[in-house]
Amino acid sequence: MKTTVSSTPTHDSLASARHFSDQMLSSAAGALDNTRNMANDTLSRAEDQVRSLRGSIDPVVDRLATQAQKLARQSLDIASEASERAQRSMHRYADATTRYVANEPVKSVLIAAAVGAAVALLVATARQRHNR
Repeated sequence: MKTTVSSTPTHDSLASARHFSDQMLSSAAGALDNTRNMANDTLSRAEDQVRSLRGSIDPVVDRLATQAQKLARQSLDIASEASERAQRSMHRYADATTRYVANEPVKSVLIAAAVGAAVALLVATARQRHNR
């Protein structure tokens, strides 16, 4: 039997989970944009260099350069697709977490407290080892 309890810790946990998932999605999107920009810049520079050397290179080398550019573009497309899949997965996990927090607020607060205690214990242990 589920009862709906409107309490501040639950509301805070839900908001915190949503904020964390939004930050993760934003970070993934930023990383994807940075990767695309860097790859495009690198490809543009490579294309410029290939164009400048075209007049003096052997046709076989020219074909290899074209194939390398094609492969680089395909790799960029694959990386982009993988990043988009990862973003969709992260969004699904964030939604699932949000639903869990909304449906099980007390368990969520207890889990968060346990995780916080575990992290605090790890940090304290690491500090203690570092100070020796």
